[in-house]
Amino acid sequence: MQSLSIIPLADLKSGESATISALKAGRNINARLSTLGFTPGVMIYMTHNYGHGPIVVTVRDTRIALGRGEAQTILVTRAKE
Repeated sequence: MQSLSIIPLADLKSGESATISALKAGRNINARLSTLGFTPGVMIYMTHNYGHGPIVVTVRDTRIALGRGEAQTILVTRAKE
């Protein structure tokens, strides 16, 4: 049985999906991310992650670009293959 590990969103590779587990930033950034649809329990799809620069994710049928610092504060659980 594979254990579920919680990782930062920035660690997902392009094409992977995950479920948002928690937001671990300050109050203002958490509020902004929540407004954009990043809330616990929501599925997220990594559209582009080239290992440097901003990442692009799809959340609630909307593509959103995030900085790596922001992506480090969003904790996710990888979807089972």
